[in-house]
Amino acid sequence: MLRESISRLDAVLFTHAHRDHTGGLDDIRAFNFMQQMDMPTYATSEVLKQLQADFAYIFEKQAYFGLPRLELHEIDDQPFTIEDIQVQPLPVMHLRLPVTGFRIGNFSYITDANHIPESTLELLKGTSVLVLNALQIAEHLSHFNLEQALQMIDIIKPQRAYLTHISHKLGLHSKVEKLLPSNVQLAYDGLEIQSD
Repeated sequence: MLRESISRLDAVLFTHAHRDHTGGLDDIRAFNFMQQMDMPTYATSEVLKQLQADFAYIFEKQAYFGLPRLELHEIDDQPFTIEDIQVQPLPVMHLRLPVTGFRIGNFSYITDANHIPESTLELLKGTSVLVLNALQIAEHLSHFNLEQALQMIDIIKPQRAYLTHISHKLGLHSKVEKLLPSNVQLAYDGLEIQSD
């Protein structure tokens, strides 16, 4: 956030409650201070419960000064609006764990998935830009591997796709890029994406 000079957050959307996706929640404090507001936070009821357990100090009744301040919003699979932006939840599965991807306009984001149901594939029709997880080359229990991610991209048919949640087991960036179709790239820190 500092490197990219991001000075405002409109909201935070959580896909699921695994710590590698929630661990930065405490850093919301700086935005509370700068924006003088509680941070709108969107997640399913299960994820909100886990956040309240993992970050119990945030939700103490006798809160002390300087804690992150959140405005919790429970979501399901129905579209919702943040300011004037419509957000479509995209239900997927991470082995047996439900995970929520998100579609905003022609941009769709799905991480930590190894199954996208037909109903979600319908919601993805016409997306221009897709971000999808591809953990490694070998098959994995709960994530798409590279081959599976490319198969899903071929089914969804976005104009551009970026692979995220990649590990060192995927290989070197320069080598993996040569294996990818022309409309698919590896995501990287600092990547900026513009969508119609």
